Amino acid sequence: MSLQLSRLADEEERRLVAELSLALQSASRLEEAAAKALALLVRALGLEAGAFWEVRGARMVSLAAHGVEEPALRKVLEEGLPYGVGLAWRVYETRSPLFTARYAEEDRTVPALKALDWRTFAALPVPTPGAPRARRIFVVGQRAERLWRRSEVDLLLLASRTLGLGLERLTEKARHEAVNRIFLELLEKPPEELYQAVLEEAIRQVPGAEAGSLLVWEDGAYRYKAAFGYDLEGLKALAFTREAQLKWYGLGEEKARQGEPRLLSVEERPIAEISHETAPPEVIDAAGKAQEIQANLCLPIPYKGEVLAYLNLDNLHDPNAFGEDSLEAARFFATPLATLLHEIRTRKLLEEAALTDPLTGLPNRRAFDRFLEEELKRAERYGYPLSLGVMDLRGFKQVNDRLGHAVGDLALMKVAEALQRERRNGDRIFRWGGDEFAALFPHTGKEGAIKAALRYARAIEALCFEGLCLGVNIGLAAFPEDGKTPDELLSAADSRMYQAKARGLAVLA
Repeated sequence: MSLQLSRLADEEERRLVAELSLALQSASRLEEAAAKALALLVRALGLEAGAFWEVRGARMVSLAAHGVEEPALRKVLEEGLPYGVGLAWRVYETRSPLFTARYAEEDRTVPALKALDWRTFAALPVPTPGAPRARRIFVVGQRAERLWRRSEVDLLLLASRTLGLGLERLTEKARHEAVNRIFLELLEKPPEELYQAVLEEAIRQVPGAEAGSLLVWEDGAYRYKAAFGYDLEGLKALAFTREAQLKWYGLGEEKARQGEPRLLSVEERPIAEISHETAPPEVIDAAGKAQEIQANLCLPIPYKGEVLAYLNLDNLHDPNAFGEDSLEAARFFATPLATLLHEIRTRKLLEEAALTDPLTGLPNRRAFDRFLEEELKRAERYGYPLSLGVMDLRGFKQVNDRLGHAVGDLALMKVAEALQRERRNGDRIFRWGGDEFAALFPHTGKEGAIKAALRYARAIEALCFEGLCLGVNIGLAAFPEDGKTPDELLSAADSRMYQAKARGLAVLA
């Protein structure tokens, strides 16, 4: 009798695995495969219900459910499982299956299930090659208490291995579709929106990610262009040199140019400690939650030898959230993202041509108006200081009239070069037109703006052309003491510039 029962159990296993394999092959999406698998398993074991979960950062989301009718349980499926809530999270951490007939006595329960007195459950990890955690977990069970037979345990273990193999194909397909979708959206979205779309898709596709940011090389520095789970407006105040980003990345310039992703965990070194070496703690801790990050995956995005961007993917709960499967998914994104970012950059350069002075290469008056409005909004929101300066050259008309327009143009270019050399990281220099220039000083009060303006004045006063030397009059204004709107600040700075000219002063604040 024992031999006969074993033979029947083996036949049942083979039949179920064959049906499961066929169901997975016929599915075109992960959700469809999960639904078919649950239906087969619940029916084969004579159970009531099941759910298929996928870990996405700090929450498990439901890929599919079968036989779940109670409104309270439907709500759990819709909202997902927060980090640590439910037996599925224990399976995630241990990668070991769990079988119980006394659910209420377990240490991690879902309140809605416990309230409905469900007792019998099996929660099994779906194997993922290279994953330090179980990325997907399926749960089956029934309300009444029921002991698990050895044949049922073996059948579910075999089913989990079969699911692991079958879902890899659909996972790869989902990644390809995601990248293709982003490329199609390239023609429809402005760059700023597309940066956010790229980031959010990477968070969805890279196992372990729940938050992240995208820094893009622009205006001689890496700047935050998208963020998820963080305060983007606060992060936009930061700018990083190539050296600072390489310090954060940590694997060296050669690896960065190869697009090699890097993993970092708080179990190896405090992540906030590294962040503080390249960014002000008060900004990166508040806007970037540096103290909360438990694991980070940093992906350089190179194109023809230049690193166009750095994609940071973070987990705020689990130091072991990322693994080899995360690196593989990140590498999958590297090449298409590089091409995409190059296209965005090219298009953005064309758009910005209208905001650039063709003679000096500096941003023009239109660009100044745009940046002033953006910086003023940030200053108002976060209480940061902001200053601006209006500059009018002295002696330029004499150079232009006596030496000709060619030398006059050269003088303007040399002024622009001098201002750029003296420019502090984060400051912005503009040419308004004629012999007028302007500067924005984010995170800078009046005292700091005076020091910067005096450096600018000395740099301009050192410029001479065939014995004719230039000078400058600079009027400064600061938020909020001199005004709270662009017009008020400009009026104050302009008035002081004319006063400086009348009094023979280089700088007046």
